[in-house]
Amino acid sequence: MIGNPEAPLKLVEYASHTCGHCADFAAAGKPVIKDKYVASGVVSFELRNLVRDPIDLTIATLVRCGAKENMQPLSDQAWGSLNDIFAQVNANEALIQASGNQPVNQRFITIAQAAGLIDFFAARGLSADQSRACLADTAKIEAIANASNTQSEELKINGTPTFFLNGRKLDGTTLEAIEPALQRAGAR
Repeated sequence: MIGNPEAPLKLVEYASHTCGHCADFAAAGKPVIKDKYVASGVVSFELRNLVRDPIDLTIATLVRCGAKENMQPLSDQAWGSLNDIFAQVNANEALIQASGNQPVNQRFITIAQAAGLIDFFAARGLSADQSRACLADTAKIEAIANASNTQSEELKINGTPTFFLNGRKLDGTTLEAIEPALQRAGAR
C-alpha cells in the first residue's frame, strides 16, 4: 500500500504481472493516481495479486522479496518490461514447461532463470542469491497463490486489472473509467 494508511478513500487494484492491461495501467494510470490523489493524502493505493500462471507467481514472489516499500516500484518496472520478459519466456518455453516436473523448491528458480528474471531483478537491487532464496521458499509462494485464489473467489474477480474503492468493485480497467468514481467519492 502506498499513501496515507488513514486515507478516507482506499483504492485497491487486483492485478496480474503477466497482464498487458495491467501494464498499461501501471504506465498511464497509476502515475496520475499517485501524483494527483495519493499525494493529497485523501487516497491510499494498494496493489494485490491475482495470479494467473507460474510466471506471474514467480514475478509476484520476486517483487515481494526485498523491502516492502519496493514492491510497487518493482511491479511497475516489471510491467514496463513485459514485452522483454515475454520474449525471454517464449525463447525458453521448453525449459519453463519442464520446470513443472521439478521439486517445488526448484521450480520457480528455473522459471525465473529461463525468463531472465534473476538478472532483471538483480539490476534493480535484488541479488541473485536473495531471489533464489525467495523462490525456494515454498511456504511464501503458496501463501501468495492461496491469497490470490481466496480473494478472487470471495470477490468474484475474473479479470485484471480489477479495482475496488472502499470495498466496492468499480467498472472499468483504465484511469478514465475509475477516476470519475474517485472524484464522486471526494478525491481531488
